Amino acid sequence: MTVSVWQRLDQAGRSLAPVAVTVMLVLLGMVPLYLPCYEDVAPALALMSVYYWAIHRPDLIRPSVAFVIGLLQDTLTGAPLGMTALVLLLCQWVVVSQRGFFLANSFVLLWVGFGFIMFGAALVQWLAFSVLELTVVPLEAALFQALLTLALFPVFAWLFIRVHRAFLKEL
Repeated sequence: MTVSVWQRLDQAGRSLAPVAVTVMLVLLGMVPLYLPCYEDVAPALALMSVYYWAIHRPDLIRPSVAFVIGLLQDTLTGAPLGMTALVLLLCQWVVVSQRGFFLANSFVLLWVGFGFIMFGAALVQWLAFSVLELTVVPLEAALFQALLTLALFPVFAWLFIRVHRAFLKEL
């Protein structure tokens, strides 16, 4: 009896790995890097994580989890409440609907797919900020954020692969 309880606890802990990694990335994104205008172009770390896990383990990052993580990020960053939650939900919906395509292709196409998702997310955020501000917000910051996030994706994908192999291989 004790063994099965410990096994279930182990499995539950392993199943939380994608959520824990995503929340840690949200917190990592909060670390101040004293660079000029960095907060305007900070990489979308949570989006990278939701993208990867929606392809490889959509059962562990459900839409409700992505929504809560987005609300957490909005609360911590001071962004309009629901902005990141909307972007993460849209990302998850698009990726899960195209999951078969992403799983059947190479990392390069996975990266290209992330580029489309990232630029789409940047456009959605830009439109939302423009509507909220009742003026056309400059697009440059959103584009630089998208480019920086896209450039950093392989590094974080390597991290996600390591976590996937270490914690989720037997689930």
